[in-house]
Formats: sequence, C-alpha cells, structure tokens
Amino acid sequence: MTTPPAQPKIYHITHVDNLASIAAAGFIEADGRRIGMGGDQTSIGMTDIKRRRLFEIEAHCHPHTRVGEYVPFYFCPRSIMLFIIYKNNHPDMSYRGGQEPILHLQMDMLSSIRWANENNVRWAFTDRNAGGYLADFFNDLTDLEKIDWNAVMATDFRDMQIQEGKQAEFLIHDVCPWHLVEKVGVLNEKVLNQVNAILKNARHKPVVDIEKTWYF
Repeated sequence: MTTPPAQPKIYHITHVDNLASIAAAGFIEADGRRIGMGGDQTSIGMTDIKRRRLFEIEAHCHPHTRVGEYVPFYFCPRSIMLFIIYKNNHPDMSYRGGQEPILHLQMDMLSSIRWANENNVRWAFTDRNAGGYLADFFNDLTDLEKIDWNAVMATDFRDMQIQEGKQAEFLIHDVCPWHLVEKVGVLNEKVLNQVNAILKNARHKPVVDIEKTWYF
C-alpha cells in the first residue's frame, strides 16, 4: 500500500485533431457512446485493447457496464501508452503520427468526483490497466491506497510490476464535461499555437502550456 497524493490530477490523452469537436460538444465522450452515436475521431488506441474494453471487460464496481463505456484517464502524464505512441512501431496500432500531436487534458480528480456525484454519474478507478483482465475496480476513495503510487510516479518503467501499477486508471461513465479540464499540456510551440487557435472562440478556455517533461 502506498499513500496517495492529497490532490491527485488525472490526464486524458487525445489527438489535437479531436480537440475542436470536444470543445464544441462541451464534453469528452467514451468510446462506447461515440461509436454508438456514429461519431468519428482520430484514434490513438490499440485495436485489441479497445475491443476488450468495449465488449469483454466489466467495470466490476458498476455491474453490467463495460470499460469502453467510460472516459479513461491516467494518474500521470508521460504514460506508458504515450511511450508506445512515441515508439511508433506497435503492431496493434494503426496510428503512426507519433507523440507531437498528442494533448494531455489535465483535470483535478476530486473536483471530477464531486461533479460526478452531484450529477449521478458513475466513476471508478483501477489499480492497473483497465483494459486487462486482472484489474481491480473501485469507487470508494478509501481504496486509493490500493494504487501503487510509487509506480504511477516512476519515470523508469522497465520493471514489469512498475509497468502494471503505472497504468492505473480513473474512469468517468459516458461523458466528461469539457469545463472540468483545467489545463492542456502540449509538446511544443507548434502544437501550442494549434490549440490556442482551436480554442480561440471556445466558451471554456483552460490554461494551455508547453510541458516537455510530459513527453518522451
């Protein structure tokens, strides 16, 4: 057991091409909802894991819901998923655009839970990748210590146990409101300018910063 941070932040990664539709809609959609509604986005996920999340793996603390029905977040930037995107050679990924166009949408976990509770929206978190078969699911904040926070914060994840723990996730069912995004982290000035142009007329404008340490 490890002690969680007092104010955990959560991070959703997405391609910059998806930002305009997110800001216009006012929410980030779960894959299950987006596919069901016929929406289209630039996908940066792994095909087989997305399939498992959509059709196989149940979020056990909310029976009869699948992981793909939830908007996923990591508890850290510079995730293992981003590393896979950076390496650009995984056979289960069709995306080959590298990490430069990837945005980190940062939110405050406790504020997100407060919004979810006030609006009767289900939320959960896991102790490892929610797209795997061994993840445990929780929806009680007293269980946060069951996440390996040392692994979450680790920058060297060659150890398999660190890899497992670093991929812990926070999940919000169906949609997550755009106004909860407090910061957009980007790799460089080129993407910073893209994001600022996209959000120029947006109702909600989070802080946009270059965060090189969030990338590889």
